[in-house]
Amino acid sequence: MAHTNIHQESHSIADSYPRLLYGLHDKPPFKDALFVALQHVCAIFIPIVTPGLLITGALGLEPAKASYILGMSLFVSGIGTFIQVRQVGAIGSGLLSIQGTSFAFVTPILAVVGASLKGGKTPEETLALILGLCFFGSFIPIILSRFLHLTRKIFTPLVTGTAVTLIGLCLIKVGMFYMAGGGKAKAIAAKLPDSPQAYGSLQNWGLAMVVFAIVGICSANPNKYLRMGSIIIGLVTGFIISVVLGIADFSKLSTLPILNIPIPFRFGLAFDSATFVSFAIIYVALTLEVLGDITATSMVSGEPIEGAVYIRRLKGGILGDGVNSLIASVCGTFPIVTPAQNNGIIQLTGVGSRYVGFFVAAILALLGLFPIVGGVLLAIPTPVFGGAVMLMFGTVAVAGFNILREVKMDNRAFVILAVSLAAGLGVTFLPDALEKFPPAVKGVLESGIATGSICALVLNLVMPKKEEESPLAEGIASDTLPMESK
Repeated sequence: MAHTNIHQESHSIADSYPRLLYGLHDKPPFKDALFVALQHVCAIFIPIVTPGLLITGALGLEPAKASYILGMSLFVSGIGTFIQVRQVGAIGSGLLSIQGTSFAFVTPILAVVGASLKGGKTPEETLALILGLCFFGSFIPIILSRFLHLTRKIFTPLVTGTAVTLIGLCLIKVGMFYMAGGGKAKAIAAKLPDSPQAYGSLQNWGLAMVVFAIVGICSANPNKYLRMGSIIIGLVTGFIISVVLGIADFSKLSTLPILNIPIPFRFGLAFDSATFVSFAIIYVALTLEVLGDITATSMVSGEPIEGAVYIRRLKGGILGDGVNSLIASVCGTFPIVTPAQNNGIIQLTGVGSRYVGFFVAAILALLGLFPIVGGVLLAIPTPVFGGAVMLMFGTVAVAGFNILREVKMDNRAFVILAVSLAAGLGVTFLPDALEKFPPAVKGVLESGIATGSICALVLNLVMPKKEEESPLAEGIASDTLPMESK
């Protein structure tokens, strides 16, 4: 009876969303599943390859090795998505949890690259050190996942709701950066500030806003095919316009190899205990961030965000992240996590079916094995991607608002939320303020999601509580709801 009440309370949150066209366990027709899967791939493709592009560029690796690493980022993301969706034993959340390369490690990895190359190591030796640090760090989420059932009083709706809200709000900055043109456009602006492709140009904003409007209109349309296809319709339209304008970049296609074959430990592994500390801290912080991601996926999929099923999904999802990051290190690429942006696609398309994840996994793996296919996606201008993802990031923030709406917002909760949002958004808006911090601390705090989530977690533990707690908070702590709510 207690569990029935838990699910009723959980679904009261999910019921506030537009009705899903396909729920978690529904099997959409092949064409519907493939259509939605392509949108997930389009949304995650650039975030998957960007960390690799930054790191291989800093290392100065030759094109063949750099291409292999980027290909493995896609391939392992596909394998990881399959593991998360399929649930291999205790590994995996069983949700539509798409996997992708983590941005959180870019800063500490670039710091290692700079120090290592300056110390006289070759790019290959430096890469071996990076992969070794990531390999051993992967055991941290694996171990933490086994103890999550002991932390039900810690990860209350106030903490998880704050984390999910910050995920969406912090990602909006990324969406704006993409809409304005991204890193490539900034480089153009430095040389040719009046170029139509320069950062923040009217051409970039016009292109992005067309895509943004199409995605919004289609997502709100009652026609299920327009709703399911909102992202890809926007991207295709933007791509066609960019080809007409002559700004689609196909120059990299000729330099890509035909096939990438995974080679275990191709670059070797090395280790340094002092450098490992910053990596370990980030793995711990990411575990908290992933808790928010999985909570958001559960919510937008119409699934419980408390109780035994929810806890099992959290444990399996974090264990899956650890295992997938381990596989990534073995294959010669960087840590894999459950990112947030694909939750927005679930809301916009109305498809939360885990079976779509199998299509996503297959497509990502094939893109990794056949780089020429991914090269076509890379030809799409960044403003087009920005226009497509901006609305998704906003919907993730709304998911957090819906969790917080169920929290009794007394003075204690009000202060925790206010401090956490202020800290998280503060470092997001002005990351340069952390310049003088030690590298290990800076590597964690410059992620607004991690900073705000850690604040919420710590304050929730140390701030005194009243004897009466909200029914939802007590329900999470005890797996039952108090008698007054029954």
